Amino acid sequence: MLLKDKVIVITGVGPGMGRKLALLCAKEGAKVAVSARSEGFIRDVVGEIASAGGQAIAVPTDVTKDEDCERLAASALEAFGRIDGIVNSAYHLGAFIPFEDGTVDGWREVMDVTYFGALRMVQAVLPAMKAQGSGNIVNISTRASIFVVPGHGDYATAKAALNAVTRQLAGELGKYGIRVNAARMGWMWGKPVEGALEQRAKARGITAEQVKAEVVGRIPLGRMPTDEECAQAVVFLLSDYSSAITGVALDANGGEVMPL
Repeated sequence: MLLKDKVIVITGVGPGMGRKLALLCAKEGAKVAVSARSEGFIRDVVGEIASAGGQAIAVPTDVTKDEDCERLAASALEAFGRIDGIVNSAYHLGAFIPFEDGTVDGWREVMDVTYFGALRMVQAVLPAMKAQGSGNIVNISTRASIFVVPGHGDYATAKAALNAVTRQLAGELGKYGIRVNAARMGWMWGKPVEGALEQRAKARGITAEQVKAEVVGRIPLGRMPTDEECAQAVVFLLSDYSSAITGVALDANGGEVMPL
């Protein structure tokens, strides 16, 4: 098992990759602290993990609040005694409108969850990681941070800031044995994307399958990666198989975007 006896904290767990990641971490031997604002959902995920024989706790968390982030870290330590990894996947998508139609306050709200929320979580887990002389931080980014997506400026900018701070923290925290990487996702086939494609199809008067075919046509692998496949990329970064890797962004998008 890739994560045997490790303790992993995951923020922003929802019905897509977040849930798959929590289940996969537990399957690979980790004890998992599952967090999001939706208490009912994360308790259901913890129930799934427990039913499969794993160990997990549910900690409702709003990453825009310092006290919530500190409580999440403290809960993981109380339950499991250490924190080996933190996955910052909490995000706010924004209004999906052009910059000229939005507001700076709207952009600030997206940044507060997606970027500053991750920083709050790093601050919350850092004392434990420094004390144990090891740790692993994985920031969930997106292809939109390097590839222009109309209307996604607020979200893309927040994720681009997350890319930059990944490198910055990797350089600063390596002396404590702490690795910092990003997993940069593209299209991920699962419930959230399925719903998004249906909305786009309805707006254009075509079928969801037609919209999906357009997307797949831009992906060299000829298919849309699943949210579980993308979760596997995160597990790799959390595992000792990536022990020599820090400060990188691992692109998991089927080859749609290939940055040098």
